[in-house]
Amino acid sequence: MEENNEIIKRLDRLESKEEIRDLVSKYAEACDQQDLESLEKLFTKDAEFDSPSGMLKSKGRQNIIDMYLEVFKSRGPSFHWTHDVRVEMDPEKKDLATGVVYSHAETTRDGVVSLAAMRYDDNYEKEEGVWKFARRVIHFFYYVKTKDYVETLTSPLRVGMGEINIAADIPESVPAWIEFQEEYKSEKK
Repeated sequence: MEENNEIIKRLDRLESKEEIRDLVSKYAEACDQQDLESLEKLFTKDAEFDSPSGMLKSKGRQNIIDMYLEVFKSRGPSFHWTHDVRVEMDPEKKDLATGVVYSHAETTRDGVVSLAAMRYDDNYEKEEGVWKFARRVIHFFYYVKTKDYVETLTSPLRVGMGEINIAADIPESVPAWIEFQEEYKSEKK
């Protein structure tokens, strides 16, 4: 009997991970379709959306949707695609999980074609039996005008904010990256 319970728990974890991967895909689709109604269904009532730069920051599902309304007003066609999705189930609470999602996007903000690479740090929660985003933090590796891609990618100022660029969130803030750079630079000297 105990073996059956363990199999049921393992199956539940696997199904939950697959449902969360679907959630991540639905997010990309909703963004590209500028579908606020679908996007709204993906966040818990008290969800948070954040970015280290503070460019995108909202608390509460309705505020997140209002933020996306403003983003979509300035955006034309876009295409998001998701790469790696790593999901870790909470070992104590079966309705909680965390994840890391890597993705790219082609966007047209204010009529300007841009490219972006992002990492999302996510917290997921089951709300009314459905997996949703409880917290989503977007970290930009770059967000650049397509025409500036080659020149900008080697600069730490890889996130375009209109006519200015600001510092990228990753990898410069990642402890392993910092440690490697410090070690490499000290060896080089």
